[in-house]
Amino acid sequence: MIGVEIDMVVSDSLKALKLYENIFDIEPIEVTSFPEGENEVIFSLYGVHFHMLDENPEFQMKAPTMDDPKSIWFNIMVPDIEETFSKAIKAGCKVIQAITEIPDYGVANAIFLDSFGYMWMVHQVYKKLSFEERTRLWEEKKGSI
Repeated sequence: MIGVEIDMVVSDSLKALKLYENIFDIEPIEVTSFPEGENEVIFSLYGVHFHMLDENPEFQMKAPTMDDPKSIWFNIMVPDIEETFSKAIKAGCKVIQAITEIPDYGVANAIFLDSFGYMWMVHQVYKKLSFEERTRLWEEKKGSI
């Protein structure tokens, strides 16, 4: 068996699953129902597997918090950024960056912090640009400053 999954520690994986189901089109794969501190959840989001484990200090598994987030974030390409971002904010997530249109690059993005201390960037692509086009735009803008 081969593959890749993103593993993350949260204070309560069952509560985190409910939050993420309110924001994204999540496909639960495995969900345990053990006492808090022993649960784990595997879900798929646009074909990527996420494996959440309950915080368990006995095994040195400490979750980030809203006061102490870690420098990792998940960049999720979504079909409707306004709908997805609105769901996140209504679910109690904190705005880090409001929806920002970047017309030259044909994208919009926004960042929120969830109540489990993880940052999520939602990204909507309106116009696909090649790596070369994005590099040229960056250099042009840098040169005009």
